[in-house]
Amino acid sequence: MNTTRRGFLAASGAASLALAAPAVLARARPRVVVVGGGAGGATAARYVAKDSKGEIDVTLIEPTRTYYTCFFSNLYIGGFRTLESIGHSYGRLAEAGVNVVHDWATGVERDAKTVALASGGQVPYDRLIIAPGIDFRYESVPGYGINAQRAMPHAWKAGSQTELLKSQVISMKDGGTFVMLPPPNPYRCPPGPYERVSMVAHYLKQNNPRAKIIVLDSKEKFSKQALFEEGWQKHYPDMIEWIPVSISGGVSQVDPAAMELETQLETFKADVANVIPAQKAGRIAELAGLANETGFCPIVPATMQSQLDESIHVVGDASIAGDMPKSGFSANSQAKTAAIAARSALTGSKTYPARFASTCWSLIATDDGVKVGARYEVTDGKIAKTEGFISNTGADAALRKQTYEESLGWYAGITKDMFG
Repeated sequence: MNTTRRGFLAASGAASLALAAPAVLARARPRVVVVGGGAGGATAARYVAKDSKGEIDVTLIEPTRTYYTCFFSNLYIGGFRTLESIGHSYGRLAEAGVNVVHDWATGVERDAKTVALASGGQVPYDRLIIAPGIDFRYESVPGYGINAQRAMPHAWKAGSQTELLKSQVISMKDGGTFVMLPPPNPYRCPPGPYERVSMVAHYLKQNNPRAKIIVLDSKEKFSKQALFEEGWQKHYPDMIEWIPVSISGGVSQVDPAAMELETQLETFKADVANVIPAQKAGRIAELAGLANETGFCPIVPATMQSQLDESIHVVGDASIAGDMPKSGFSANSQAKTAAIAARSALTGSKTYPARFASTCWSLIATDDGVKVGARYEVTDGKIAKTEGFISNTGADAALRKQTYEESLGWYAGITKDMFG
């Protein structure tokens, strides 16, 4: 068969166009980039990819290859979970069509709509969903800092810090003292510090029963207080002393080298010190100029869009979400609203009125689970609580066990919802 030069060029040109067409179409798809692969980010990425059925190109930027949930990390400290059981990979998200990029997001160029990566690349977006979790205000605790967290771990980002704190508890001397400094409001998981106290007490009761736990709170009250105090009295009598800021005057200085925490009341010597500083939105939110003077990000409640940039949504702990607590359940709920809004803006798909929910379970002792939760709607320009519930004090053992078992089912369900 003879092929003329003109015919060859025409044929090759058609072939080139055919080969290029998929790439051109791929580039033409609207792009959603998600920064942060936790309860908010992983959920948002999965739902945009799943519900758009390939119409949207979805990229998730997350530096870690295994995500350890902060929720249920206290149960690891208490001996009820293994570390592996709270670790999750991103393989199923990739299988579901999400382009998972394991890198640090180091900046956002909002005019150009690109996210900068630590490796040097730039990822363009049409809609950006930021779910960076929390960062710490180290200066809120005089004497504390990033270099002090080895001696006095915060363990408020699950993983190596959680392992470190547990190892310190295990290594405590007989009859030693565990001192906790809970953070001021607002912070991730309001009942979390007090569940941790319970889990540390559970371990010490079995392995170091003469040990003491002192809680130097920066607050006058805390979430589920009556439930925790009832449980502490029942399960760990004389082991736990909670001291509100009105009595201690607050922690004025910590000395990691001497393992001391100074207050107006006295200076407390610790064998293990769990210092949890005040919090703010994850660093990328600040770099992107999305946080206000509170350190967190104001949002449009119906869509979780940033009030400062309509092409960006902020979900989870980094957002100022009205009455909603900063929790994994909240982040998962908010992510679905953001995913619907982003998908609608890019493809014209149907939207639905925003509905939010959150429940937080806490374990006080073996089979002694309690919970608090609520539903929320957008009312008068904010996410407002419409109904709520909390466990009752004095509940029987069967109900408390049922509540704990309910939490196990929730954990399995939410992690599947996040990661597939």
